[in-house]
Amino acid sequence: MITVENLTKEFKINKKYPGFKGAIKSFFSREYTVTKAVDDISFTINKGEIVGYIGANGAGKSTTIKMMTGILTPTAGTVTVNGRVPYENRQINARDIGVVFGQKTQLWWDLPLSETFTLLKDIYEVPDEEYKKQMTFLSEVLELNDFMLQPVRTLSLGQRMRGDLAAALIHNPKVIYLDEPTIGLDVVVKENVRKAIKKINEVYGTTIILTTHDLMDIEELSSRIIIIDRGRMLYDGNLEHIKETFGSQAEIELITKEVIQLEKLSMASQLERKGCAVTAEENRLNIKYNKNQLSSTEILKDVMGTLDVTDFKIKEVSIEDIVKRIYRNEV
Repeated sequence: MITVENLTKEFKINKKYPGFKGAIKSFFSREYTVTKAVDDISFTINKGEIVGYIGANGAGKSTTIKMMTGILTPTAGTVTVNGRVPYENRQINARDIGVVFGQKTQLWWDLPLSETFTLLKDIYEVPDEEYKKQMTFLSEVLELNDFMLQPVRTLSLGQRMRGDLAAALIHNPKVIYLDEPTIGLDVVVKENVRKAIKKINEVYGTTIILTTHDLMDIEELSSRIIIIDRGRMLYDGNLEHIKETFGSQAEIELITKEVIQLEKLSMASQLERKGCAVTAEENRLNIKYNKNQLSSTEILKDVMGTLDVTDFKIKEVSIEDIVKRIYRNEV
């Protein structure tokens, strides 16, 4: 469906000089610096996949998406979407894709939501029967009926986001790009939007590329993630694999009735010989361990046979922690 090969995008930026005189000089100077926003990236996305495309601000995510949608032309490398080069076939490509930007809207501000959909139907030349079928499905999945006749300017953020998602799907695109689709939404609305995205993917087999800073979106929706930083790809693979490979560290925190004297506990020495890091403060015992080498059950068995434990909790490394470590080159 989507093939990206050795994709590179460079931007020329006028050279800046300090101070007022420098500002005047910058205005007339023809010197510039070259910045690589995307640097030799390659990947393939199959039909029906939901792929999380993530990175820090300025990592090159939006630039990549703009080249995939045909807005920008690469400096080097190639992109094909559904067998077409997007920036060479912008109009035809636009009929096969949908785009949702979390901080922008494609809805007409003063018109009722229903009128926006009617206009988009005409723009995309969607046949009446197909439009009726699509709107019935989208209205049900995204729960649009309660505010369909309201002017867009009166909609809440959650309602507008659901309206934007429907607007991007009216023509039943083969690919949809979602940029921060749940930004600013409360927990309940986020969950409803995620469910709708899943349902759309299941029913139509729509290929979805999701860029977001909310890694719960990634965990809920994607089985595969691509991590990009400073224009270069850091990781492309299965979400479970990244958890298994980089998320082996876990932690158990226990609370005991008595104050813990760590130096007198032979159990602590035994756990350290097994590769655990054991620390204590008053009546709290903290044990860090590699869950691929040792199970929480084994640890708890050793501890509870020695101490009077009143409570405990097990904490595993989240996908967010793993991604942060990858950015810091710690894995």
